[in-house]
Amino acid sequence: MHRPAARHAAAAAVTALLLTACGTHDEAGGADPTAPAAPAPADKGPVCVGEASKDGVRLLRGGGFRLPGGGGAQYVAASADGTTRTAVLREGAVYEDGRPEQTVTPGQQVTFAGRAYTVGQICSYRVVLEPADAGDRAALAKAPASMKSTGGAADDGLCFTTDPAVAAAASKGFPAEGGMLSILANGGAARFPTGLSLTVAAVDPQAGTAHFKGVCAAVMVADYEDVRIGDTVELAGARFEVAELTEQAVRLRRTA
Repeated sequence: MHRPAARHAAAAAVTALLLTACGTHDEAGGADPTAPAAPAPADKGPVCVGEASKDGVRLLRGGGFRLPGGGGAQYVAASADGTTRTAVLREGAVYEDGRPEQTVTPGQQVTFAGRAYTVGQICSYRVVLEPADAGDRAALAKAPASMKSTGGAADDGLCFTTDPAVAAAASKGFPAEGGMLSILANGGAARFPTGLSLTVAAVDPQAGTAHFKGVCAAVMVADYEDVRIGDTVELAGARFEVAELTEQAVRLRRTA
């Protein structure tokens, strides 16, 4: 006489167990939309593949660069499989819908606005483009009209150049090799003598990742997302290692 009641009790227990095992899901059966996204996996390396000349164009990850002839290029995405590297490059110094993209390898020939370049080196933090035309190399190495930053497009000669004098001026605005550069989170923009401005978009000390950006002459010249302690980044020709991440700041140690 008690068997039906026992069956109902058992069914209710199974239902409760299944509901508990499901965890927190929305009514449509998807994952909890409030759950934090998992950080991007660490780069498999190698850090760099290929060779970089001193007069090559340094195209920083996530950023764009204005090139001679009115063209430009952006380093959209990095990829590595533990043996070699590829990079996704996009036409134009700033993002615009419909701009063509291409996946490139070291040594590959590419064109931007009809100008030819060789992909000299691909790193996790930069791509180096070697101009094929002597006139383009000369235009990129031309000294700016002024070494004083005034902001906006007037800083093109400081931000998009291979002139060693500009690189030296930018270097003096950073700590010496081995020194620490702190970019404060929620502290506005950190500005440097040759027009570069750095801001922190996010820091997650628990996940061990950070996201910071560089702007120069009104162009996003670097957008380092999901960087980790030990990663290499480059800013205005100077290289740094991500040394410390806190809720207050991203701290970079200058390496070269």
